[in-house]
Amino acid sequence: MPTPTKGPRLGGSPAHERIMLANMSAQLFEHKSITTTLTRAKRLRPHAERLITIAKKGDLPARRKVQGIIAAKSRTNKSIVHELFTVIAPAMAERNGGYTRITKIGNRQGDNAPMAVIELVMEPVSGKQAVVREAEQAAASAPAAAPVEETPVEVVDPAATEEVTVAESEETAAEIDGAVATTEDGSAPEGATIKGNASSKKYHVPGSRWYDQTTAEVWFSTVEEAKAAGFEPAGGEAAQKMA
Repeated sequence: MPTPTKGPRLGGSPAHERIMLANMSAQLFEHKSITTTLTRAKRLRPHAERLITIAKKGDLPARRKVQGIIAAKSRTNKSIVHELFTVIAPAMAERNGGYTRITKIGNRQGDNAPMAVIELVMEPVSGKQAVVREAEQAAASAPAAAPVEETPVEVVDPAATEEVTVAESEETAAEIDGAVATTEDGSAPEGATIKGNASSKKYHVPGSRWYDQTTAEVWFSTVEEAKAAGFEPAGGEAAQKMA
C-alpha cells in the first residue's frame, strides 16, 4: 500500500479516504455542522472549502464537478449539491475564505480521542468589512469627477518692484508708443493710471492684486493703449479688468 505524501490517511486506502471525505462533506453541507474527531475535521476542512469555492462559480461545469465528487453514486447527495449551489455558496459570496470553523469539544469517552465540531460559517461578514465593501462599490459606481482646472498663480516679477529713476522711465517710454514716463515722486502722471513693466511686458490696473506692489516703469492712460504697445494683463484678463 503506498504511503500518503502528506499527513495521516483516513481509512485503509486512498479510494477509501476519498469516499470518507465526500460523505463527510455531504453531511456537513446538509446539516451545516457535524461532530467528528479532530483529525478528521482537519482533513475535511480544506476538502469542503475547496468544494465551496468551486460552487461559488455557479455555472454548469462547476456543478458537474462537485456532483462528480460527492454525488456520483448517490441520488440523495444530488439534493445536497443543489443546497450547496443555491443556499451555501450565495451565503459565502462575500467571503474570500474561511468558510468553516473547527471547535474542540474535549476527548471521547472510551478511546480518549480528541473530538471537534466542524461547522459552516454562515454569518454575514463583519460590519467593518461591509462598510469597506459598500465604499468600494460606491467608488466604482460613482461617475468620474471632472478634472479641476488649476488657476495659474501669477508671481510678481522681481523687476517690477525695483526702483525706477525718471531718466530710465523717460528712456523706456520714448521707445514704447502710448507710454508716459513716471513722475519725480513715482506717482501716476495726470490722466495715466495704468502701470506698465517693460521687462515682463505686463500691465496693472488700479485695484488689481499686484498694483500697489508694482513699480511702474511706464504708464498708460487706457488698457487699449497698453495692449497696443504689446503689454499683457498680469494674472490674466479677469485679474486686470477695469471696474
